[in-house]
Amino acid sequence: MKATGPLLAKGFLARSVDELKRRSSIAWKLEAVKGPSGPRPLYDFHTRAAVNDCITMSDNLIGGSSESNLDFVDRRDTNTDTSSSVQTSSPAGYARFHGRISTSLPQGRPNIQRSGYAAFRTPDQPPTIFGKAVWDIDPYTYLAMRIKSDGRAYFINLQTEAVEPTDLHQHRLFAKRPGHWETVMVKWNDFVRTNHGFVVEPQTELLRQKVRSVGIGLTDRIEGPFELCIAQVWATNHVTEGATVVTSEESGLKNRKGEKIHW
Repeated sequence: MKATGPLLAKGFLARSVDELKRRSSIAWKLEAVKGPSGPRPLYDFHTRAAVNDCITMSDNLIGGSSESNLDFVDRRDTNTDTSSSVQTSSPAGYARFHGRISTSLPQGRPNIQRSGYAAFRTPDQPPTIFGKAVWDIDPYTYLAMRIKSDGRAYFINLQTEAVEPTDLHQHRLFAKRPGHWETVMVKWNDFVRTNHGFVVEPQTELLRQKVRSVGIGLTDRIEGPFELCIAQVWATNHVTEGATVVTSEESGLKNRKGEKIHW
């Protein structure tokens, strides 16, 4: 039997070795019994390739006029302030999610009653010798993000290996210090299952062993420009000093009757 190209590719083998090392470390350190010894990185936006691999979306898919862009920012290539105080708070490289929201409805599409959204998500993870790659975040309590927001009402979107592929688990991304870099943390158990922006009943628990991607969306339907910067996403059991911990009461989600969700 002849091996196929993807199986022989250096990237495939390197990913497989890395996954084997990760699993071996878990077994060696007895993390399944004691719990993980440290945070688990999920996605870093520190390189141009990592940012370019992400997927952007907006209502222009249905004929809308909103714009959605995700650019890599390398602070070493800009003429920004390089004082020590700025350097310690701003990452050297990060993603800039920006564009413009428009609520104008597409011409000749009377079936479309709402418009005005933009989003991006991380790419599906490439496979390894162990099969399709997903994130197992079951040992962790929090999802953490390093962001700089403009203060608009963004949502965190999680995709899992769910039965219904259009399902998302969502939670409001609350920034307490717009215009400044900050760490925002949300408990994994506080995410709510939604479909096309509405809460699904009955609720099902987040499939914590099979998280496919993480993303951010803007659906506030307020016309005008937006900008959110993000440096990294990780899973952890410990609250970062100075971080904003968002509670379930601040989810910002509503059901189809327009009622806020409380749980």
